[in-house]
Amino acid sequence: MLKWNRRSRTTAAGGLAAVMAAGLLAGCAAGNNASHPDRLTIWSELNSDPQIADTNKIVDGFEKATGVKVKLVGINENQLPQLIMSAAAAGTLPDVIGGVPIGQVWQMYTNGLLNTKVAAQVVDSLGRGTFDANALALTSDKSKPLAVPSDAWLQLLVYRKDLFAKAGLSAPDTYTKLVDAAKAIKKTGLQEGASVSTDPSDVFTQQSFESIALANNCQLVNSAAKITLNSPACRAAYNLYDKLGKTYGVTGTQTVDSTRATYFAGQSGMVLWSTSLLDELAGLRDDALPSCPQCVHDKKFLSANSGVVTALSGPDNAKPAPFGEVASWAVTKTANTSGAKEWIQYVMAGGYEKWFGMSAEGQLPVRHGTATDPQKYVNAWRRSDIGVDTREPLDKAYPAGLLDQLVAGVNTMQRWGFKEGQGALVGATQGQLPIPKAISAMTNGQTNPDQAAEQSDQDVTALQKSLQ
Repeated sequence: MLKWNRRSRTTAAGGLAAVMAAGLLAGCAAGNNASHPDRLTIWSELNSDPQIADTNKIVDGFEKATGVKVKLVGINENQLPQLIMSAAAAGTLPDVIGGVPIGQVWQMYTNGLLNTKVAAQVVDSLGRGTFDANALALTSDKSKPLAVPSDAWLQLLVYRKDLFAKAGLSAPDTYTKLVDAAKAIKKTGLQEGASVSTDPSDVFTQQSFESIALANNCQLVNSAAKITLNSPACRAAYNLYDKLGKTYGVTGTQTVDSTRATYFAGQSGMVLWSTSLLDELAGLRDDALPSCPQCVHDKKFLSANSGVVTALSGPDNAKPAPFGEVASWAVTKTANTSGAKEWIQYVMAGGYEKWFGMSAEGQLPVRHGTATDPQKYVNAWRRSDIGVDTREPLDKAYPAGLLDQLVAGVNTMQRWGFKEGQGALVGATQGQLPIPKAISAMTNGQTNPDQAAEQSDQDVTALQKSLQ
């Protein structure tokens, strides 16, 4: 999920490296606006009609403040890699791209398509201390920022706390509690003890598995960059995911939409989803309303009777490990540097509350405030309205304790491979999806968890070699 906003984030990232490399000589000789310092082309992955309208309001303020004219282009989430390939080859890269997930930032960096100097200048001008330190670390190569982090989302385990209380179950925040709860809930007659994605063609499946894996300290690579998906910790993660997806789930492929729908229908005791679920869970979006029997007369029944776990822990890792994504503003190699710098400084300051306020449930601010008001943006985020057809302040829809956990979760969020310098590999796995394919075969009964771990290890090792 970048900030995955209810849709799949399947990409062609695996082919990005090779095609970009071929297009660099032809494509990077001239910038799209290099000779027009008063113009900017900005791509944004926040591309729904309401988001584009809200972004245009930020653009209007920027143009009035700076005199720089902006061409805003909404980009579909799953088309960004292909569009970057084409633009790099044609020499028509935009100046700035918004909403770029970490893996794609690293792939652009690996292929020489980023102006990291501008990113560093913006971070320094805004104040490094005003950013979440972990968000900066995940989007940096050691101490060098690759892009300017703008917002984040977290993966959540949402569960029916009313059913848990009736069954005498505690919050499912460990592997053991999660399996015990899935087993007990399934026995009550619900369709699924837990809903997790098993779709082989969607990066959502990899994100869901990675959140389970990191909870047990299952890592993609070790410090020597060797693939470690066949480790005992990872085998335990595959075993747990198999139980959730097959033993206590339902037969067949489960998708981003079906997992949510089953939980919303009251036929699942738990669902693994991102924070983008929160406005829908609260009954604030008519095209994705909770449909459980009790929800017919009370659309807030499900949110009132749901608990949230922001970080799990496994038997090989006693410390909880939150998982999520950081979205960034990426400045391209051929950008109008002065205009790009002005834009990001503006949208991360005067326009920042409008930016994360577009969908605050899935856009947690990673710049907490200013030097004089360190919590300015976090406090504004808490008051932001969420929802589509019905709007309600975030701090009214959900308790302060949960919002505290979300902010804290960004600071401790873990991800595979980035801190080991394997960002390009992570992006490639999200394109070719060897892990979701292994998970699908496992949960469909074609292989067992140990075989899935071994297959994933072999496929990702081969992918790593192809990038060298």
